[in-house]
Amino acid sequence: MQTFTRSIHCLLVAAGLSLGTAGAAHAQAGPAPKFIPNRRHYVFAQRDAESPAVQNVTKNTDEEAEINGVYTRLAYRPYPQMLAEIDALRKLHTWADSTYQRRLAALPPGGALQVTIRRKGPGSANLGNLVVTATDKAGQEVFKIVPPATPGRFYGRDLYQAQGLLPLPKVEPQELKVSVGDAKLYLSFEYLVTVPPAQ
Repeated sequence: MQTFTRSIHCLLVAAGLSLGTAGAAHAQAGPAPKFIPNRRHYVFAQRDAESPAVQNVTKNTDEEAEINGVYTRLAYRPYPQMLAEIDALRKLHTWADSTYQRRLAALPPGGALQVTIRRKGPGSANLGNLVVTATDKAGQEVFKIVPPATPGRFYGRDLYQAQGLLPLPKVEPQELKVSVGDAKLYLSFEYLVTVPPAQ
C-alpha cells in the first residue's frame, strides 16, 4: 500500500510541476522532425493491459524492444481516474483543504498521457527528444506536445529509463491516432487512444 501511495504521489507531483512547462512546450512546438515510422506493426492493434484506453499499433513494448533500446510505452490517464487518486490520497493523509484545492486545480482537464521510454545510454533517454502528435479520424491535428527535458535514470544493463506525465487539453470524446516520434532514433511509434466522454 505504501508503494502504491508513493507512486501515485510522485506522479501527481510530476503532473503538477510539468503543467507550466508542458503548456509552454505545447505552444512552442514547431514542425515535427522527419521520423521514419517503426515498421514492426501488429496486424490488429493490441489493447494495453494496464491502460485499456490505449491500443498499441507498433510492436515496441516487448523484450526485443528493451534489448534494442527502443522500448516506448504510452498510457492514458483520464481526469476522473486522476481525481479518484487524489481523493484516495486525501483520505490517507491529513491534508488541509487548501492543499486539496491546490492539487485539484493542478489536474489537467483532458487527463494526461504517461510516456515511458527505455534507451541505450543516458543521453538517449530524455523525454525532451520526443514529439507527441495526435490526429483525429479525418487526419486533422488535435494537439502536438514537445515534452520538457526529463533525463532518464539507470534502468539495467546499458538501458536508461525516462518517464513523465504530459497534461492534455480537454478534447471531445473520440479515437485519436497518437504518434510518439523520437529525434534520437528518427523513429515514430503509433498508438490509438480512446478519449472517453466526460463524467
